[in-house]
Amino acid sequence: MKKKVLKQIGSIFLIIIGCALAAFAIGAILIPNLILDGGINGVSIMLAQLTKLKPSLFIVLLNIPFILLGLRSLGKEFVLKALFAMLVFSGMLLYTETMEIGIQDKLLATVYGGLVLGIGVGLIIRYGGCLDGTEIAAIILSKKTSFSVGQIVLICNIFIYGTAGFLFGFSRALYSLLTYFITFKVIDFVSEGLEQGKAVLIVTNQSAKVAGEIYKRLGRTVTSFEGKGLINGETMILYSVVTRLELTEIRNIVAAADVQAFVTVTDVSEIIGTHMKKKPEIEE
Repeated sequence: MKKKVLKQIGSIFLIIIGCALAAFAIGAILIPNLILDGGINGVSIMLAQLTKLKPSLFIVLLNIPFILLGLRSLGKEFVLKALFAMLVFSGMLLYTETMEIGIQDKLLATVYGGLVLGIGVGLIIRYGGCLDGTEIAAIILSKKTSFSVGQIVLICNIFIYGTAGFLFGFSRALYSLLTYFITFKVIDFVSEGLEQGKAVLIVTNQSAKVAGEIYKRLGRTVTSFEGKGLINGETMILYSVVTRLELTEIRNIVAAADVQAFVTVTDVSEIIGTHMKKKPEIEE
């Protein structure tokens, strides 16, 4: 129980750090250069420019319907963390808007704003929160349509950036779009980390040797099953999940054991359960 409470406290603390970074990126770097974020944040920045009101006000107001929508369809813990992140982010944005860090070059603002924003939002997502109501809507819509969450968010953002182009000029919209892609890649890296899973499929005639080396050198379990090739006939297929940092070692193991082996590598979006065992002790 105590461990679970400490874990929750740790996740909340890191969500706050993520909110601070996101607020700094938008308030101190992007807004002064009129570069937009996507989703509700982007709409809020546009409305703030048109009405001269604070974007944090629109962020709170526009996100409320999505929070209520998510309360019915998504888990209570997720919605509460999302609400917490949005409120903390909006409060911090009031402060960061007054900061002046002097980045006037639009390309520098795009790159650094996207990087910092991506790190902040990535932390929020990694620890169970959410900063934008469109993501909540996208999660719900993806369950009822053939579109993925990413596709729905992208469609929304294309519409938002197109509107920004008409209002503030298409150069601003293009800078904003570049910021979005930088942020998207950084979010992926931060939320998944260096431990992002890679599924390795190995077709080899030296299955025992390859599997043994993978277990010995990486501590990864390997699943083997029989296959039949059109030309080579009966063969063995190995399946294992490793991290991206271990791929080089996997290549070395396979190359040393079987130069005729066929290997494919694919991304793994989620891993449930244990895929690493304790390395066996090697007798001297």
